[in-house]
Amino acid sequence: MSMVIRWRTGGEARIVSMGLRAMIVRSTVPSPPGSRIEGTIEQDASPSLRTALRVKVHGCKRQPEGDFVIEGRPLDLPRELRLRLETELGEKEARGPG
Repeated sequence: MSMVIRWRTGGEARIVSMGLRAMIVRSTVPSPPGSRIEGTIEQDASPSLRTALRVKVHGCKRQPEGDFVIEGRPLDLPRELRLRLETELGEKEARGPG
């Protein structure tokens, strides 16, 4: 399963890690601490598999590659999707890079 976040104001992100109360994403655009950034999670490039996402930003750091690491708390994320994200990220970590 491939997922990308498309931010409502432009740009996109990929989820790096996911926990019960926090998530970390690599984003093409920044968002300041304290803000709420909104977007859509698109699954497998299928328009019918879109889920709204809001994140309360705790921190944002520019990376040497030019993108940004955003750490925050997902708001209103359905339990089923959160569990699927955690499972997918866990499987990627078990497989290693690549």
